[in-house]
Amino acid sequence: MPLTRYACTHCGTWQPGFPRERPTGCPTCLDVRNALPRDGWDFQTAGQVSERLTTRWEETLPGIWGFTCTPTFGLGSTGWLLRRPDGNVCFEGAPWYSRPALEFIDVMGGIHMLSASHPHGFGALWQLQEHFDPLLVLHRDAVPYSKAFQVRWPVDDEHALATDLTLHCVGGHYEGQMVLYDARTRSLFCGDALKVDLDAQGRPKGLSCHKGFHSAIPLSHGELRRYRAVLKQLPFENVFTSFEFARGVTRRHALALFDRLLSGMPHTRPLPLEELS
Repeated sequence: MPLTRYACTHCGTWQPGFPRERPTGCPTCLDVRNALPRDGWDFQTAGQVSERLTTRWEETLPGIWGFTCTPTFGLGSTGWLLRRPDGNVCFEGAPWYSRPALEFIDVMGGIHMLSASHPHGFGALWQLQEHFDPLLVLHRDAVPYSKAFQVRWPVDDEHALATDLTLHCVGGHYEGQMVLYDARTRSLFCGDALKVDLDAQGRPKGLSCHKGFHSAIPLSHGELRRYRAVLKQLPFENVFTSFEFARGVTRRHALALFDRLLSGMPHTRPLPLEELS
C-alpha cells in the first residue's frame, strides 16, 4: 500500500504516513529547538495543502529566485533557485510548489542539484525530487531528518555543489547544518546560522544566532567558534536565510556578532547592525 505524505500545519514539516492513520506527532515540533502547537496536531495531505496554498516567486538577485507560499504555512520557509548554465541548483524548499511554480521551474531549465541547510528549510523538497529527479545532496549528519525524501549523496563537511557553489558544514543550530556560498554573487545561503531582523521596509536592522529560537537557547562558545571559522573563509555581501533575503548583511557583521557573543555569556538577542559595522 503506498504511503501518504502529511504536512504539519504548525511547522510545515512533511512526513510519510499511512493512508488511514494520520501521524500522532511531528518530529520537528517535538524537538527541544521548536515550539509545540497550542491546540494539538493538525496534519494535512498534499491534496489539502494544494487547495490551501498559493505559491509565489520573484527574482531577488539576477539568477536567484525565491519561492514562498501565501497564506504563510508552518514556519514560512523560502525555497531558493539558482539558475546556472551547467544546471540549476535549488537550496531549501518552499512549503509547497503549485503546478504553475513547477511549470515555471521547468521553463527555467529544471533542477540539476538539490540541497538544504537543515530541517527548517526542507519544505516540500520531496516535490522537487519527484518532479525533476535532481541529485539530492545533504550532510551526513542531517540524513536522520530526511524521512520525507531520499538523500542520494551524503557528504562531509565541505562539498563543491556546482561551479562557484560550495557547501560548508557549520552545525550548531542543527546537526549537519550546512551553508551554501555563491562566489558569483558573493552571497551566503545560511539556513538558520544567522537570524536577520528586518524593518518595515524589509531592510536588515539586527542580527542574532541561536541553538533554539522559540526557547531562546543560545549556542555554546564552541559552536560559535565553528561558525566563525567557517564564515571567515567566505567573503559574502548578502545573506539568504531559510526565510528571507537580506541585502548588505556581510561577513564583517557576522564575525562581529560572533566576537560579541564569545566575549561573555552567549545569548539570542539581536544586535543592531550599526553596532556590528
